[in-house]
Amino acid sequence: MGTDGVLCFHCSKYFKTGKPAQAKSIDPAFVSTGFKNWKKALEKCSMHERSEGHNIAVTTAAYENRPATTQLSSGVSTQQAENRASLLKIIGGEMFLARQGLAFRRHEHHQGNLDQLLKYKAEDDQSFTRWLSAKRGVHTSWDCQNERINLMSSSIIRTIADEIQSLPVLQYSRIMDGTRDISGVEQEALCLRYVDTDLLVHEDFIGLYETTSTTGENLARIILDVLLRLNLPISGLRGQAYDGASNMSGMYSGAQAVIQRAQPLAPYIHCGAHCVNLITQQACSASSVVRNALDWIHELGTFFGQSGKLKDKFKAIVAAEGEGPALSIRPLCPTRWTVRSPAIRAVLSQYGMVLNALDEMAASNSGSASRAEGLRVRLQQGNVVLGLLLALDVISELEVLNASLQKNTQTVEGMLSAVSLVQESLKSQRNTEHFEAVFKEAGDMCDNLSLETIVPPRTHRPPERYSDQLWIFTE
Repeated sequence: MGTDGVLCFHCSKYFKTGKPAQAKSIDPAFVSTGFKNWKKALEKCSMHERSEGHNIAVTTAAYENRPATTQLSSGVSTQQAENRASLLKIIGGEMFLARQGLAFRRHEHHQGNLDQLLKYKAEDDQSFTRWLSAKRGVHTSWDCQNERINLMSSSIIRTIADEIQSLPVLQYSRIMDGTRDISGVEQEALCLRYVDTDLLVHEDFIGLYETTSTTGENLARIILDVLLRLNLPISGLRGQAYDGASNMSGMYSGAQAVIQRAQPLAPYIHCGAHCVNLITQQACSASSVVRNALDWIHELGTFFGQSGKLKDKFKAIVAAEGEGPALSIRPLCPTRWTVRSPAIRAVLSQYGMVLNALDEMAASNSGSASRAEGLRVRLQQGNVVLGLLLALDVISELEVLNASLQKNTQTVEGMLSAVSLVQESLKSQRNTEHFEAVFKEAGDMCDNLSLETIVPPRTHRPPERYSDQLWIFTE
């Protein structure tokens, strides 16, 4: 039915049947007859807008336009908000553990770091506690965790790639090395090195990539594939660093040669720390005195690690005779020669107490008595002390160089300067005077500990000529 007045859309629709109780109190002018009192239009319209009936009509209309799921349950939106907040708490816990490099799970799921962290977060949050009880295992299973970790990893890698792409001059270098996981699967670790607009050097780990073949061509294919996935043009590659393995550094078929054919501006650089490690190994292995001394110290550290009884005897002797706490006797690192000086110093500073512990162990009826006796006899020889002192001189110098070369802020010029300083230092020690000083220190130590006299090697060279045989440094 038409009217020549003004009607309220919501009220006319809601109250036109007259059934709601509020229909009696509503002004019929806005419902059916039409409002025409224009002199009082502002006043009457404002009063109608503030009326209870109008508010009921507007609220009802809004409710009828809501989705069916929301109409069926007024708590759906609240539940969705709680679910979202709870899921964000789980993701936050996973980000924290991943950032700190902590394991998520243990043999029993409820004893894992993630589960315990979520329980701690739920202590003051009743909605999160209810949600964990109702959804236990749904969003914290191992496959869900791995999926979210992969998403985090992809996001971080993409951020790094975007930062490199945003550089005014797109230039970067790449570092690659092979490793094996605990199951024996061969993987290649890849890092990117670049300088940002503030001239700060970045060395960022990109990931581990499984490989079925370690040929130079296959390794180069992996590198090119990773750069393609990161949308980093090979035209911006300005350097590639590997160790000295032939499949990496080969002149014709190594990975560096394949990459350099695609990008001639990316020269191959042998890892500086790896070079220092090879030099240290060569220098210490060139002399039988140094080599044998290091082997016996390694055997001693292994024995200490396997025998709790020997370790207890040693600690008791240090507590009674020493001036401070006992330094751990550990085996030498089999591959990283430039980190051996702490283990050598621990033995030299506690040499007499180590011998006393071995002597007590040899006098016992344990199954390790014969092994302790053999080590005690070897360590009684003065050549072991001399070999350790000579090795310490070389390793301590190269250890400092190795630490300097591994700084992510190190430059090529700085590396060359550090190498030159160490070369000069070692060359200054390749003389009779320095060897005599070391030889005298070893002799004094042997006299104080009542060790056997230092015996010249089979070459029967006089002590003043040992320096030519012991001090070897590969330039």
